[in-house]
Amino acid sequence: MTSLFDPLTLRGTTFANRAWLAPMCQYSAVDGVPTDWHLVHLGARASGGFGLLLAEATAVVPEGRISPQDTGLWNDEQVAAWRRITDFVHARGTHVGVQLAHAGRKASTYRPFSAGHGTVPVGAGGWSTVAPSALAFPGYAEPVALTTDEVEALPAAFAAAARRAVEAGFDVVELHAAHGYLLHQFLSPLSNQRDDRYGGSPENRARLLLEVTAAVREAWPADRPLFVRVSATDWLEGGLDAEAVGAVAKQLGALGVDLVDVSSGGLLPAHVPTGPSYQVPLARTVRAASGLPVAAVGLVTDPQQAQGVLDDGSADAVLVGRVALRDPFWPLRAAHELGVALGALDVLEPGSDVAPAAVTGWQPQYERGSWG
Repeated sequence: MTSLFDPLTLRGTTFANRAWLAPMCQYSAVDGVPTDWHLVHLGARASGGFGLLLAEATAVVPEGRISPQDTGLWNDEQVAAWRRITDFVHARGTHVGVQLAHAGRKASTYRPFSAGHGTVPVGAGGWSTVAPSALAFPGYAEPVALTTDEVEALPAAFAAAARRAVEAGFDVVELHAAHGYLLHQFLSPLSNQRDDRYGGSPENRARLLLEVTAAVREAWPADRPLFVRVSATDWLEGGLDAEAVGAVAKQLGALGVDLVDVSSGGLLPAHVPTGPSYQVPLARTVRAASGLPVAAVGLVTDPQQAQGVLDDGSADAVLVGRVALRDPFWPLRAAHELGVALGALDVLEPGSDVAPAAVTGWQPQYERGSWG
C-alpha cells in the first residue's frame, strides 16, 4: 500500500509526502499584493510537515478577483511579495504552488467576514463582472457576456500569470476550473448558453479550459508540474457529472497536465450530501476515466481516513483544508498517529537558495514539541 508519507514524483519534482494543503482564500491582500498574513499563514504550515502548500485562488487580471481583497499575479509588485513568501517556504524544506484563477460572474463580492453580502457596487470598490453568458449567480449582479475576442484573449492572461509565477518562485501552478468560477462556468451547460465556438456542445464548452491549459503549459517550465482543479459534479440535474469531467481530464492529460485536483459544486446553489470523504468517490471516477494522478479533498480530517483514501486507490494525494486551519501541524500529527518516524530537518539560513528536500520532519526549533 502507498503510505501518506511516501514521496510522489511528478515531472521533475518530488514531493516529500502526499499530505498537501488545499488552497484556501484568506481575503487579506491589498491591491492583489499578499501581505504578512499570507507569510504567516503559509509559513506556519510550511513548518507543519506538508509535502506541498497550494496558495489561494490568485487572479490573473484585476477583474478576476473573487473579492477586492484577493491576491493576484498581474504585476511586478505582486511577484516580489510572493517571492518573499516562497523563499521562506522553501527554506522550511517544502514545495509551494499557486492556484491561478478568474472568478467570472462570482467576482467583485464582499469577503465572507465583512458586513456586506453579494456583489460589491462599483462605487464601493467593486467592478462589472463577466461570464460566458449574461446569467447571474443568485444574489449577485448580472454579468456581461464576454465577446468571442475577449474569450480568445484569456489564455494569454493565464500564461502571463504563469510566467510571473516562475519569477515568484512557485514550484507548481494549478488552474482553477472549479467552484463556479470562470473556467467552470464555461464547462457547465447550466451557465454557458453561448452559440459560438465556446458554447453548445461539450467540446465547445471545454475549449477555453483546453486553450488556457495549452497556453500555460507552454509558459510554465517543462520540469515543473501543472495541476487543474475541477468540480466533478454540479450536484444538479442537467449539470456536469464525474464521467463528463473525467473525459475532459483525459484531454487535459494530453496537453501536459500532471494531476487533477478533484472537488465539486459551487456553480449554483445545490443540495450537497456532505460528510467525511464525501468527494473521494468523485476523485476515484476522474482518476479511472482520465488515467491521471488525482488529489482528493472534502472533509478529510483524520490521518487514518487520509491513509484509507490512498489504500483503496481513490487518489494519489490528499488535500486537507479546514482541519489545517485548526492544526497547522496536521501532517506531523498524522505521522505520529500512523506510526511513521520523523526526525528533525537541517537548519537553513534565511534566504538560502536550497531546493525543497524530499523528506518530511520537524523544524529543529520545534522538535522538542514532537510526540514521543
